Formats: sequence, C-alpha cells, structure tokens
Amino acid sequence: MKKIVVSAVNLRKGGTLTILRDCLEYLSGLARTGEYEVIALVHRKDLTPFEGIEFIEMPDVASSWLKRLWCEYVTMNSISKRLSPVYLWLSLHDATPNVKAAKRAVYCHNPFPFYKLKVKDIFLNYRIFCFACFSRYIYRINIRKNDLVLVQQQWIRNAFVSMFRLDPSRIAVALPASSSAVAGQSVNAERSGRYTFIFPSYCDVHKNFETVCKAAECLEREVGTGKFRVVMTVSRDENRYTRWLCSRWGGVSSIDFAGFMPKEKLYELYGRSDCLIFPSLVETWGLPISEFAAFGKPMLLADLPYAHETAAGSRMTAFFSPDDHMELKNMMKRLIQNDGSFLHPVPCLDIEPPVTRSWKELFDLILA
Repeated sequence: MKKIVVSAVNLRKGGTLTILRDCLEYLSGLARTGEYEVIALVHRKDLTPFEGIEFIEMPDVASSWLKRLWCEYVTMNSISKRLSPVYLWLSLHDATPNVKAAKRAVYCHNPFPFYKLKVKDIFLNYRIFCFACFSRYIYRINIRKNDLVLVQQQWIRNAFVSMFRLDPSRIAVALPASSSAVAGQSVNAERSGRYTFIFPSYCDVHKNFETVCKAAECLEREVGTGKFRVVMTVSRDENRYTRWLCSRWGGVSSIDFAGFMPKEKLYELYGRSDCLIFPSLVETWGLPISEFAAFGKPMLLADLPYAHETAAGSRMTAFFSPDDHMELKNMMKRLIQNDGSFLHPVPCLDIEPPVTRSWKELFDLILA
C-alpha cells in the first residue's frame, strides 16, 4: 500500500478544523479500498474520529511557536524517516515541513501575509500581530520543495506567484464545497419583527468587528431603537478584543453579542436574518459569505479581493470600504427603509486551472 501522511497538528477549531475533518473523511474512504495507508498527525484524535486512519497525537505542539517550528522542521523529519517510505506528505497548515516523501504538498489557508497591521493589534491580540509579521517568512521556508501548493482563491495564487516566484501550474485553487444544500433546509425559517443583520465569525482583531459596532451605533442614533438588530456570534468576555468591544459599544441596544453557535443553530439564524455583514480585513475564503449566499438574501461585504471572489454568483450584494463605518451605516439604513436598489449581482469568475471542487478531485490531482 502507498502511504499518505497528513500533518495537521495545529488545526483545532473553526474553519481550519473543518478542512481537516473533510480531508480525513475522504481519506477514510480511500483507506478502506486497501490501496492506501493513511496516517494523520493531529492535535487530538477525538477531534477527527474517522475509521481506517492511524493517528499520531501531538497535543503539546500548539502551545508555543518554538514548539511548532521545532515540530515542523525537526520532529516531522524524524517521523518521516520512521514511516519511510512515504508516498505523499500533505501539510494542512501553511508551513512546509522538512520531511522525506516521494510527493509533497502544502495547503495554505493562512491569510496573514496579506494583512495590513494596525497599532491596536499589538494590545488587543499580540499573537495575531506576531503571526502577521512572520507568517510570510514561514510560508517561504521549503515552499519550492512542494510538488503542489494548494490555495483557496485565484487572487492568492496570483499573490503567491509574485511573492514566492512559484510556477502557477504548481499552485492549485482548491475551492471549498458548496453550502447550498444545507442552507436550503432553513431558508423558509420564521423571521423576527426587526430587520436583522448577522455577522457570524470567531473574534479576532482582523475580523474588524469595530466597523460594524460603529455603524450600528450611528444608525441607532438616527432611526432609534427597535428598528433593527445586529447579531454577532461572539460573547462579551471571550477575549481581550471582545472585552474592548463591549467597553466601547456594549451599551448599544441594537447589538446582540450572541456567542458561539453550533452549525445547526447558525443556519436557523441565517434563515431568520435579512442581511449578512462581513467586514473582515483579510480571509483566504470567508465561509459565511458562501453559506449565506445560498439564501439569496442581501449581503454587505468588505470591498476586498477575497470577498469579491467568494461572492461570485451571488444575486444581491454591495461592497463597502472596511474602514468606513459611515458607508456601511448608510447601506444598512437603506435596507431598513426597504431600498435595495444599490445591491447588484456579482459576476461568476472563471478560475484558471489547476482547480479542484472536491477532496476527490484534489487527491486525484495530487496522486496522479
């Protein structure tokens, strides 16, 4: 049997954990064919309970950057020699480890090489600040040793070609699976009386919650309370950033700090909501955009390359400068007043090959 190793010791939550689970779910089926042996290096195996896969748990790696770097460039080299011969080594977390394998690939889903840092980031989340400073250098190490580099959007491929001087034919755009089938189950859910905006995201400084808070505060002054609400899926005491948000805008009655929601509850809320707001300053995809687009409802998105690409094919969308809360406020006000004339369809995008639309297509490409 050919041996496939997936390294993903730093994927523990959010969209990156979803990527790992989807990947291992497909590989679990591939392993059952008897043609491949699959080994996964993970934080904890209970996060990815799939049959037919051998798990190597590495729970301490994520506790510090030094441990992470040592793992990527020293420990994994030893593991690859112990597991030899390895046919494919797939790294699912940005860095290209120093390993021995016939084929190598890396999945790059960290957008921080393209994040424009702000001074407040140092005080609100110094880890993000440091990550943004050094991530492009971590990407650069060994990246040319990969047979294939996987990214989620065309604009990132173009940026990688420029930043790392890679051959475009060795960078594949791996598109996330469509969410339309799930969304359709909740599209007719009962709506609330107020016009409801939703901003679903975990709470990190690059998500730019403050622009939405400022817009909601100004809008409430103009139209009064009870006309609208903004639901954000973070809690008031989640981290230093949320505590800062609540100290500034916790008294705005139209803002609902609703906390984390499981996917089923989130989709129910999509069905009851009138409009998505997504002001994030940097993303490699922006999953809530594609999830909410399936409902065919208005979306107000940051005027940035990732959002234009993710929203391609949506029907009622407008883009605002992510640092201009007044522009966002004016759009929100027009929607409350039943004026959606500024919303427009976003043209579909022709993505240059190589491009994959499922994990089957992706592994067919890598293993060919």
